[in-house]
Amino acid sequence: MKAYVFPGQGAQFVGMGKDLYDRFPKAKEMFIKANDILRFNITDIMFDGTDEDLRQTKVTQPAIFLHSVILAAMLNDFKPDMVAGHSLGEFSALVANKTLTFDDGLKLVSQRAMAMQKACDANPGTMAAIINLDDDKIRSICESIDEVVVPANFNSPGQVVISGSMKGIETACEKMKEAGAKRALPLKVGGAFHSPLMEPAREELAEAIQKTKFVRGICPVYQNVTGQAVNDPEIIKSNLIKQLTAPVCWTQTMENMIAAGVSQVVEVGPGTVLQGLFRRLNGTIELSSAAI
Repeated sequence: MKAYVFPGQGAQFVGMGKDLYDRFPKAKEMFIKANDILRFNITDIMFDGTDEDLRQTKVTQPAIFLHSVILAAMLNDFKPDMVAGHSLGEFSALVANKTLTFDDGLKLVSQRAMAMQKACDANPGTMAAIINLDDDKIRSICESIDEVVVPANFNSPGQVVISGSMKGIETACEKMKEAGAKRALPLKVGGAFHSPLMEPAREELAEAIQKTKFVRGICPVYQNVTGQAVNDPEIIKSNLIKQLTAPVCWTQTMENMIAAGVSQVVEVGPGTVLQGLFRRLNGTIELSSAAI
């Protein structure tokens, strides 16, 4: 069985998507359409901008989405048995498996990015990677701190990202090291993603998602909130709304895909982060980047 997985924020690079734009008329058409939908030329920033330009949340999220979705659309052999995406990547997965249209997916991603930026400005926060500490211990330490701080990404066994207020993350990192973490590394991110500090963004995105048409996709999507396979449009909507303030259960997603019989995993979009996480969990799965 073959799974296609889609990366999230942080995988971006200047020049992403330019080869697709140049080689495929259909890809060029989709990029031009995206410029119209977004009402700014995201292609200029993606192809020729600076790293700083590309790091703006309102640009980063649609850029990664576009690279992933357009690449998937150009694949001749795109026949997934299952799909999944890490955080933002879940929207790419839902367009690739035809639960969402390209237009609606891009609009939701743009609204998500804007809402998250507003929430970050109103409630500053950050994130940190905790290496080699038990998941339950991480949860316990987070709960013991009198600040907003929660597990945000269960990326692989021994790699968990926490999210919360500036003070909460600083305190948590100290306590994690004291508890035996190999590393507690603050990340260069724009806010406390997948934490209660994203509640205003969740409320704003919920309204947009409820108004958007979702249909049954060509294959199940393994959703971040549960790590479980879903194909019911209403359940997908509900989980997608919860995603902004809930942790990304990526370890559970990988484990459940493996239990379902996946033997090949293809990463669609910039970077190879998700392949690395699968490799850490299971060394026998065939891993690759989407190529055309």
